[in-house]
Amino acid sequence: MSERPPSHLFYQGRQRRPVLDQARGIHMWDVDGRRYIDGSSGAMVCNIGHSNPRVLEAMQRQMARSTFGYRLHFETEASEALARRTAELLPGDLERVFFVSGGSEAVESALKLARQWALATGQGSRWKVISRFPSYHGSTLGALATTGYDALTDPFAPMMRMMPRVPAPRAYLDGLDPADPATGRHYADMLAAKIEEEGPESVLAFILEPVGGASTGALVPPAGYMERVAEICRHYGILLIYDEVMTGAGRTGRFTAAEHWGVTPDIMVLSKGFAAGYVPLGAMAAPPRLVEPVLDAGGFVHGYTYAGNPLACAAGLAVVEEIERQGLVRNAAAMGEELMERLRGLMQRYPLIGDVRGMGLLTAFEFVADRQSMEPLPPRLNAHQRFVDMAYERGLIVYSRRTRGGYAGDHVLVAPPLIVTAADLDEIAEILDDTLAAFSAEIEAELAAA
Repeated sequence: MSERPPSHLFYQGRQRRPVLDQARGIHMWDVDGRRYIDGSSGAMVCNIGHSNPRVLEAMQRQMARSTFGYRLHFETEASEALARRTAELLPGDLERVFFVSGGSEAVESALKLARQWALATGQGSRWKVISRFPSYHGSTLGALATTGYDALTDPFAPMMRMMPRVPAPRAYLDGLDPADPATGRHYADMLAAKIEEEGPESVLAFILEPVGGASTGALVPPAGYMERVAEICRHYGILLIYDEVMTGAGRTGRFTAAEHWGVTPDIMVLSKGFAAGYVPLGAMAAPPRLVEPVLDAGGFVHGYTYAGNPLACAAGLAVVEEIERQGLVRNAAAMGEELMERLRGLMQRYPLIGDVRGMGLLTAFEFVADRQSMEPLPPRLNAHQRFVDMAYERGLIVYSRRTRGGYAGDHVLVAPPLIVTAADLDEIAEILDDTLAAFSAEIEAELAAA
């Protein structure tokens, strides 16, 4: 790594990484010329890969016209075009779109729209938003209040009004068959029980990630779960919010994960792959039946300076067009199956892998000390970060978090850009194999010595 002066930036910690020079496709290079495979699309963001020329051209065309037009002063062609195309791509009646700069903002917007709809329709007693544990919905205080990840929420608990939670449907940890619809009903009915416990008249919404993200590592819901959850929400008159920040824009093999179960939520939020890292952009989408009462009651009391920014929207539209032009949704489904085969093969070889899961090109494997009991590795080993660092040394970027609520459990997400090929997957699997061999030797030696 080249010598560098001290940094004035600070983020999560003091660790330094190489300086990025350029990125193209699924590859990135540092200033010393070393190549890395972006095996996690950054933070599950770069769905169409890096430096797509059509997206860059669209951004340049928009920059030549205008880079900013405040939404209270002007409508812009770019924001109108992206809103129209988004409404066409989303399921059901999700026809009204509110643009934001990222996933946390999108979730905040959804929570605020839900509450204002309740007030506008004479349901002011509804304010509780039930979420799952574990889960992740953003880093702002409002989004954190619905997040189930203790390591992130505990420091700020005195500053928030934490919302009720129900267990995430982690059948693999509970010894249940995820293919059995009875398993799905078992977890979904926990939502009904929680609504009754809280008082149905006080519950506003239920928010969930259709396929788990960083907090549960690509957790796929068991059979029947999503359909039963929708039934319960309709029965109690509460809103169903899908957080598709990570799963949207083709990542799971459909444009939105909602399409896998034929369930249209009342509100959906998108970000990450929606603009694929070219600009900060996200969206909240809702049906007219929610939006119109709020507008009739005086308007949506909410907003961001960069909501509907024309440059961001021009980039977002170009990204969506590239997803369609290249058939990346189909490729995500096909390559996702191949990636899962490779990960299952690695699981057969390395006993430290206790589970492999995912949908499309959102996949993960989880480390355990014992497959039979699914006992996690000791937290002191910091296994998930150690694996990421070891893979990084070998030229592969992957993403990890703690699986069991933030303080224990270790999983690694493998989620390359949707342009990935079978040959790319071979290279990714080869580096994973090499990393797992070294990682397993280290961890098993430390466990034996303890």
